[in-house]
Amino acid sequence: MTKVLIATVKPFAKVAVENISNILKGAGYELNILEKYSSKDELLKAVADVDALIIRSDKIDDTVMAAAPNLKIVVRAGAGYDNVDLEAASKRNIVVMNTPGQNSNAVAELIFGMLVYQVRNHFNGTPGTELKGKKLGIHAFGHVGKQVARIGKGFGMEIFAFDPFISNDIIEKNGVKAVDSVKEMYGTCDFVSLHIPATPQTIKSINYDLLSGMKEGATLINTARKEIIDEEGLLKLMNENESFHYISDIAPDKKSLFEDKFPERCFFTPKKMGAQTAEANINAGIAAANQIIDFLEKGVDTFKVN
Repeated sequence: MTKVLIATVKPFAKVAVENISNILKGAGYELNILEKYSSKDELLKAVADVDALIIRSDKIDDTVMAAAPNLKIVVRAGAGYDNVDLEAASKRNIVVMNTPGQNSNAVAELIFGMLVYQVRNHFNGTPGTELKGKKLGIHAFGHVGKQVARIGKGFGMEIFAFDPFISNDIIEKNGVKAVDSVKEMYGTCDFVSLHIPATPQTIKSINYDLLSGMKEGATLINTARKEIIDEEGLLKLMNENESFHYISDIAPDKKSLFEDKFPERCFFTPKKMGAQTAEANINAGIAAANQIIDFLEKGVDTFKVN
């Protein structure tokens, strides 16, 4: 019998696990669950005889794969997959997939929750500002970017986007103004929301030179990855520009320094919160289960990332 393991230090919502279980058992698969594990040894033991693995932010490296000789597929329930060693997976003929789009609305709603909190001065009773009529830039116009644009238009904002991998025609068809360079967008917008992955090309690409071209009173919103931020450059900019704001659901490495120096101009959620909704849990979990079945039964690898 095909064995599937859900391995999650941060568990799925209970209803998500129930849905995953029903789908896999309906296909005749055996489901095992490892939640809130505290050591890698627990994970290594649990993967010993599984054919498929569903994870969230759990780190899957070559050591884990070596301990799972039957493993054929790993599905990261979510968009980002930098917690999986893709090179090691490819060498072992293990397919790695993500579930793009399943968390996108949850992330987009969080962005505007944080944004309203910031422009209203953390609700401290002092006058803030409104989003209506402001310019919002979206750096990468994928699944989340499209949802951000939809909500931003509901606030009455003017939406811009830059994405070198998506044609301007597609961006414009979504009612968004396409810009031809990243510097143009950063120089144009009051707010910029980041949705780029952490790759060798993007790590620390959000740097002093790029951010220094933004307007007075500008805000940078990061729900992508902390590695894309050049923290030294951002700290330098915030020291020089006393009206610049930074908000994120990924605490920077220098979190305490940011909060000590700029308590009113930064905000970080206690942990990464973008996908922390019941709906996103359910959507991503169901997608992961269905992708495993489609791959093992039919060879479908639409969302393969390695």
